[in-house]
Amino acid sequence: MAARASRIVGGPLGRHALLGRQWFWTPLRVILLFATITLASGWLVKVPCLQTYRDSAGTLQVDWRDGRQYLAMCYSDTVPLYAAERLDHPGLAGFPYATSWLDHSGQPGQQLRYMEYPVLTGIYQWVAAKAAQTWVAIGSSGWLPSSAPAIVYFDISAVGLTAAWLLTVWALVALSRRRPWDAALAALSPLVVVHAFTNFDALATALATVGLLAWARRRPVLAGVLIGLGGATKLYPLFFLGPILLLCLRAGRLRVGLQATAAAALAWGLVNLPVALLFPAGWAEFFRLNRQRGADPDTLYTVVSTFTGWSGFDGVLQPGQTPHVLNLVSATLFVLACAAIGWVAMAAPRRPRLAQLCFLVICAFLLVNKVWSPQYSLWLVPLAVLAIPRWKPVLAWMVLDAALWAPRMAYYLGSDHRGLPIEPFLGAVLIRDAAVLLLVALVLRAIWQPDHDPVRVAGDDDPHGGVLDGAPERLPVAPTWGHIGVSATQ
Repeated sequence: MAARASRIVGGPLGRHALLGRQWFWTPLRVILLFATITLASGWLVKVPCLQTYRDSAGTLQVDWRDGRQYLAMCYSDTVPLYAAERLDHPGLAGFPYATSWLDHSGQPGQQLRYMEYPVLTGIYQWVAAKAAQTWVAIGSSGWLPSSAPAIVYFDISAVGLTAAWLLTVWALVALSRRRPWDAALAALSPLVVVHAFTNFDALATALATVGLLAWARRRPVLAGVLIGLGGATKLYPLFFLGPILLLCLRAGRLRVGLQATAAAALAWGLVNLPVALLFPAGWAEFFRLNRQRGADPDTLYTVVSTFTGWSGFDGVLQPGQTPHVLNLVSATLFVLACAAIGWVAMAAPRRPRLAQLCFLVICAFLLVNKVWSPQYSLWLVPLAVLAIPRWKPVLAWMVLDAALWAPRMAYYLGSDHRGLPIEPFLGAVLIRDAAVLLLVALVLRAIWQPDHDPVRVAGDDDPHGGVLDGAPERLPVAPTWGHIGVSATQ
């Protein structure tokens, strides 16, 4: 109705329309201000976990006594990782992937451990740790305010993560050409309040989103480099390459997709190869731990085993045993889900938008994977904004996913300390998964019926698609189930 009524003054905004003439408070600056306030709130949420006390020896310690990190719901991996990953070694010692230690007090026969994160994330932690130690050294002389080294390390890490999320939001605004205010969903997301500083995933979201921006601006090599660097931070940005190749194949732009893929592989290799050659055991630690890890509490595998009494695909495992069958099932389900998404990409009556397919792939990975760490939900925030520019369903999912933090912390507290048993937490997990599946259904409907896609209704083809935007169809559309049924009856 608004679009029809606007015809009297020229109709809806065109592709090159100038939005407003306010000299300072542009949409970008307003949205970045929103993101800054949200990030500040996220830091304040973690403040109860940044308290200290002096032990019997007079040493300043982080006060996580009596389960404070769970009672106050302020837990962050960053604080315990400072010591757990041996980042507290002074000077240039403790370089990730070169430093090892024996797990569980160094008892004979225990596993030799190394840094458990991908290369760029591990190096980021090490640089932040060295900066924290320098800060504490200067602070001890009275020149700077200081605290326990782990807390200073958290704060310095948070500065970099803040910059990474602001970069993510900036890229989202640039990607949302005609709908800049959609990026406010990411800027104001409650998931950012809860998880921006829970781990280091904001680094990957920044590289992944800026990589999509480079692709949208028709710079496939730069896009591939950024996606490859994102894959050296967290693996999930590499999953974008599948949708890029599929859509390029359908549009007859496969060469451009292969350029991006080659650039991503080269960037990932240049970062990983030196570490893999110099410290092969340390470099392989991330892959070893992911292979040996069992199903996390917040996965569908744990939901089924808890509510049915099922012992799992591998039965009861001893410490250190690898869940081979679970790994195979999880990988197979993801491959099957990707094959189904590939069929959708080729069978849809109109070529899907890139953000839609990327969102579907990451959702599939999270839903069938044996690990869904709480901060992984940040991966979906930028993609949801681009794929489903509808405030109500996206915001509802964000609220539900952020609220899952409360029963999670109560479960981790343990029933011995008046925490929750696992069943209420798993019920909340199912609600979260149902919300994600609802978003998946909305994306599939928008793919199959483009008149339900706000981006397509506004007159755009694929504003995030780069060379795909406005490209003609070069391949025949794959047969749909309806076409197959008609052929069979004939």
